[in-house]
Amino acid sequence: MTQKTQKTKEPQKKSLVSPILASIFSAIIPGLGQILARAYQRGIILLASFLTMGGLLTWRIYLEGRRYQDIKIIIQKAFQLSPILKTIAILLVILYIWIIVDAYLAAKKSNQGSRSYGSGLLFFVLAVFFLLGWQIGDINIGNFFSQADEAIPTIGRILWPWEKAIDRPEEILTIATEIQTPCTDVEFPAAVVKEDEPYMLVTPTCGEPTAVDSTPGTEFHLIGGNFNTDQEIEIWWKDGNGNEFRQRQGGEYIKVMPDSEGNFEISIIMPYRLIASSSDKGATLWEVQARQLLSIGEAQLSEEFTLAVEKMIETIIIGMMATLFGVIMAIPLCFLAARNLMSQNIFTKIIYYIVRTILNVIRSIEPLIWAIIATIVVGLGPFAGIIALTIHSIAALAKLYSEAIEGIDSGPIEAIQATGANWMQTIMYAVIPQIVPPFVSFTIYRWDVNIRMSTVIGFVGGGGIGFLLQQWIRLLDYRAAGIAVWFIALTVMILDYVSAEIRERYK
Repeated sequence: MTQKTQKTKEPQKKSLVSPILASIFSAIIPGLGQILARAYQRGIILLASFLTMGGLLTWRIYLEGRRYQDIKIIIQKAFQLSPILKTIAILLVILYIWIIVDAYLAAKKSNQGSRSYGSGLLFFVLAVFFLLGWQIGDINIGNFFSQADEAIPTIGRILWPWEKAIDRPEEILTIATEIQTPCTDVEFPAAVVKEDEPYMLVTPTCGEPTAVDSTPGTEFHLIGGNFNTDQEIEIWWKDGNGNEFRQRQGGEYIKVMPDSEGNFEISIIMPYRLIASSSDKGATLWEVQARQLLSIGEAQLSEEFTLAVEKMIETIIIGMMATLFGVIMAIPLCFLAARNLMSQNIFTKIIYYIVRTILNVIRSIEPLIWAIIATIVVGLGPFAGIIALTIHSIAALAKLYSEAIEGIDSGPIEAIQATGANWMQTIMYAVIPQIVPPFVSFTIYRWDVNIRMSTVIGFVGGGGIGFLLQQWIRLLDYRAAGIAVWFIALTVMILDYVSAEIRERYK
C-alpha cells in the first residue's frame, strides 16, 4: 500500500517593516513599501508603472507647452490644449495615494500570513496607461466618423478597382490651328481649309493670353466643319513650351456639340499660363485644338493590370529566391546554434554563443532596413529585395531550425553517441530524421512571410509590386492601387492554402 506524502507548506515570511512604515516608504518611493512587505512582484510592477506614467505625462506636458519657459505656464497651457492630460495627472495622484494605502494593507496581510491581494489597483494602473496611450496616439473618434463619408469613395475604388483593369483603346481626332502671341506687324496666316476633311478656323490669328492679374486675354472665334455629328468636341490648348491642357471657362471645361452637318462655332478667351514661354523675346506659336472621339475599340486588359501581374510574379520570385538562399545558408548555422548539440565542451559552447548572438542581431533589424542598405549597395530593383530578405531569412530560419533541433527526442542521440559515433554521425543518423517535418513547416512559413514582406520592401526600392503600389498611391490612382492590393491578397491566400497542404503531408 502506497502512502501519499503531503508536501508541508513553508511558513509565510512576515513583512520586513510595519504597515505604517510600509506606507511611508511607498510615499517616498511608490512600490517600495510593497517590496518591504515581501510582495516583491507587486511592488516592482507598481514602481515601474508609476515611474513610466510619470515620465510619459511629463514628456507630453512638455511637448504641449514647449513654446514657453516658465514651468507653471507650461503646465497650464498643456492642460488647456489637451484636457485629457489634466485627467491623467489627477488619476496619477489617486494612484499615488492608492499605492500608499496598498502598501499598508500588504504589510498588514503579510504579518497575518496572507498572500492574497486585490487586483483593483492593477486594473487602475492599466486604465491610466490606456488614457496615456489615447493621448499619445492622438485618437479622435469624432474625426474618424466625420471624415468617414469622404473616405468611403476612395475605399470603394480600392475594394472594387476592376473598371481600371479593362481598357478600351480610343481613336481621337485632333484638329489643331496655330496662333501667334503676341501680335506683330506681320499678320499671321490663317489655316488652310481642305474639302471633305475636318477643319477649324480661328479669328483673329494672333493675340495675348490672360494676364496674371486676371485681365482677360484675346477673344477668339472658332469655326469648325466636317466633324462627326454624334460626339462632343473638346477645346484644348498647346502653349509655347509644348504643354497641352484642356481649357476651362467659367469653371467648366469648354466643349461644343456639332450640328447636323458637323459644323460648330464658339468664342473662347485665350487662357493664362503660369509657365513662361521658352522664348524670352519675339513671338511664340500656340495651338488651339478641337478633339473629338471617333471610335472605341474592343475591351482589353489595361496597362495597370498587366503591370500588376508582372510585378506580382516578380514579388513571388523575390520571396522564393530569398527563401531558397536563406534555407541553404541557415541549415549549416542551425546546428551550430542548437544548445543540445553544442554543449559537449567549452569550445563548442563558445561557438554556440557567438552564432546565437550574430543571429539575434541580424534578426532584430527589420527587412525594411536591410532593403534600404541593399539599395545603397546594388541600387533599386528586385536584387536589393532578394538580398534584404535573404539576410533576414538566414537569421530567422536558423533560429527556428535550431529550436526544432533542441526540441527533438534525446534518446536516439544518446544511443548513437553510446556506439562511439562522432558529432557528424550523430547529426546524420539521430538528428536529421527527427527534424525534417518541422524544417519543412518552418520553410513554407518563411516563404509565406517573404512574399508578404517583399510587398513592403518594394516601398523603399526593393522591387516587386510594392514599388508599383507606392507609385500609384502617390499619384492618387486608387483604382490601380486597388488592383495591386487584390493581387497581393489573392497571392497570400493561395500560398496559405498551398503551404497548409504541404505541411499536412509532412505531419
